[in-house]
Amino acid sequence: MKKVLMAQLRQGTLRLSAWIVGATLAVAVTGCASHYVDGTTRDVDVASYTKPPAPAPVQLLFSFETKGVANARATEHLKAQVAEQVRTSGLFSQVSEQPAPNAALLGITLNNVPLQDDAFSKGFTTGLTFGLAGSQVSDGYICTVKYMAPGKEPMVKVVRHAIHTTMGATKTPGNATKAKDIEEAVNIMVRQILSNALNDLSRDPSFQ
Repeated sequence: MKKVLMAQLRQGTLRLSAWIVGATLAVAVTGCASHYVDGTTRDVDVASYTKPPAPAPVQLLFSFETKGVANARATEHLKAQVAEQVRTSGLFSQVSEQPAPNAALLGITLNNVPLQDDAFSKGFTTGLTFGLAGSQVSDGYICTVKYMAPGKEPMVKVVRHAIHTTMGATKTPGNATKAKDIEEAVNIMVRQILSNALNDLSRDPSFQ
């Protein structure tokens, strides 16, 4: 039974696409899965950003991917959260989904990669929380921010994060925060990973 439940977790418990369509069968049936946001990537307060002296307008393009493939449903679900975080960053005078005169282009891609799949886990990052007691499934998230201002070279910032799901674990993950459910875990992960990417962008001398 445990092997069956873990197989269900690996097939979709932490895949955002499965979460959105309600395919978290193992969690719903057993109620014994716990979700943890890895503690390596933490929130960066907007007050810490290096604000440009003259913020420019920007066109925002957001896309969520699952293993590098566009996931339209997940994109639609998260784009409002992403757009609001960009608006309140203080880095831009205006944020719009539509082109605007003299506006820069801000492309944000969030890619969900399974860390149990060697093809995707190789070279992901070191320092994330692993080695839990019991059974564990971990999903990696790679946030790529590309900023293109008129007349300037593109700037690219990449930040990584992870969410862990455990079943039957006797200990909570070290350096990780437990979420009440998978939706809260994803929302926290998105907020944290994007805050780091925007902070890195703000501190690039070419952005000022």
